[in-house]
Amino acid sequence: MRYKRILLKISGEILQGQNSFGIENEAVTRIVKELVDLHTKGLELGIVIGGGNFFRGATSAIEGMRRPEADAIGMLATVQNAIVLNEKLREYHVLSEIFTAKSVASIGTCFSSESAQAALRAGKVGLYAGGTGNPYFTTDTAAVLRALEIGADILFKGTKVDGVYDRDPVKFPDATLFNTISYADYIELNLKVMDLTAISLAKNNHLKIKVFNIKELGNISKAVFEDNFGSIIE
Repeated sequence: MRYKRILLKISGEILQGQNSFGIENEAVTRIVKELVDLHTKGLELGIVIGGGNFFRGATSAIEGMRRPEADAIGMLATVQNAIVLNEKLREYHVLSEIFTAKSVASIGTCFSSESAQAALRAGKVGLYAGGTGNPYFTTDTAAVLRALEIGADILFKGTKVDGVYDRDPVKFPDATLFNTISYADYIELNLKVMDLTAISLAKNNHLKIKVFNIKELGNISKAVFEDNFGSIIE
């Protein structure tokens, strides 16, 4: 097998499915079935989940709310999503463990590299919630950080588009999809599918990233096992 241990970043929006807010059972079930398939194949699997289906700190429309407090709400939203994934994995008899960036004692274990890696070695899926635990950092940056801390071979970022484009494919239908792109070129072009803090951290620590469309059934496995699916940043 090419990879032994991977980190998958899932946006909260993916879990809302066709809904405008919250959780759609069909969307969660589809994602979890794919996670179960990867786990059954022997992959050690860590998940960082966003919270945008409930709240986005950076774009909060609550008048007068300070950014750190808005980000705190967003971080708590990721904990809600982790609980959902944890329960759905349990339905499929897959052991998982929630790790939170800050202590939420009744929900999960406070994250440490040692405990997170021990859980993976024990055959559990790791669910990493709470972002980095600090305001002003995205869950993409949290995903890179956790991937490094658990010693992941690669980071997979599931998105709504097919990979990394030279410009926004939603606004520009003629945008060009990259099969591979260097960290330096990504930064120079100021691309947006992952924020530059996340990309810089990955670059400095030689963490390969694959960006792919997660919206269709089977695409997570395709991203993991097929070379020409999605875009590589390295």
